[in-house]
Amino acid sequence: MSAQPIPKPAGDCANDSLAAATPIEQLRFARNVIRVEGQHLTRLAAEIDQRIVAAANQLLACKGSVIISGIGKAGIIGQKLSATLSSTGTRSHFLHSAEAVHGDLGKVQADDVVVLLSHSGKTEEVVRLLPALSAQSQSLIAITASASSPLGQGVDLVIEIGSTQEVCTLGLAPSTSTTAMLAVCDALALLTSELRGFTSSDFARYHPGGSLGQKLSSVDDVMRPVGQCRIASDSTSVRDVLVMNSKSGRRSGAVMLTDQEGRLSGIFTDSDLARLLERRRERALDGPIVEVMSSQVTRVRSGSLLADAIQILAQRRISELPVTDANQRPVGLIDITDIVSLLPNDEPNPPQILPMRPQV
Repeated sequence: MSAQPIPKPAGDCANDSLAAATPIEQLRFARNVIRVEGQHLTRLAAEIDQRIVAAANQLLACKGSVIISGIGKAGIIGQKLSATLSSTGTRSHFLHSAEAVHGDLGKVQADDVVVLLSHSGKTEEVVRLLPALSAQSQSLIAITASASSPLGQGVDLVIEIGSTQEVCTLGLAPSTSTTAMLAVCDALALLTSELRGFTSSDFARYHPGGSLGQKLSSVDDVMRPVGQCRIASDSTSVRDVLVMNSKSGRRSGAVMLTDQEGRLSGIFTDSDLARLLERRRERALDGPIVEVMSSQVTRVRSGSLLADAIQILAQRRISELPVTDANQRPVGLIDITDIVSLLPNDEPNPPQILPMRPQV
């Protein structure tokens, strides 16, 4: 993969010419940095070959850990690759190339696959590890500019990113090369994840904390369990349902109704009660609740993602969402007030909660 001339940003990063330039000229410089790197990524996407597929399959088949090693800027990218692999289903650890020769080589086991990162392929701290790593691991993969480099010649498989023209006008500061290496690492990690069949539920297990973890958690983690919910037989009168189903703690505005088999058959909300009173249908209070309940109940299955439940609440404009098991028996209830309490105080763009309307 050979480098082609790329237009460089105007100005010289070795002097202060841009400091005296207009804001428009400075903006043009910044935009051109991104444009130049983008041009190389486009070219790299077209030229990357089947070796990245072979590498992904090696990571997929690895029985041990995927060990990532590098130093300097490549080492930082290697840490990111290791983190991405770990969070998408592939056990991975980062091994600092300089620390490896001072005892950390003991982390590498016979069933591990090692991925070595160096753009030049000549980095001394990386190249000198080759004999030891080759003897201790299952296989070696390199991500480097050329397969003909010392690193490329010492491994089992090479993913070439090609020689690059750094975007700095001095051609010294790692920029285009590190962007290309990062993109290839992302492609390798995500391809491996896809081959593994990694799902959003798997992702949730590895990201239990923060707002991301909340969105990917299960409805079972936040629902009010059945013992805290108001549940009654749909043959019971409205009055008896309301009198006999008081619960301590935070009161939900809905009663879940069940048939003779214990399956969810309907829901009766505070809004339903208000409509009966507004229409002066007091006699209905002593009739079976099945006659006035909402029988077309929106529900979610136990084990569903919380994010899906929130979407249903917003789209349907409802405030209570029953959770049922595989036999349609209620196991809990999602209440909109509980969802709102999960939102972080500093959420810059919280999910839009639409005005509530009665469940139909």
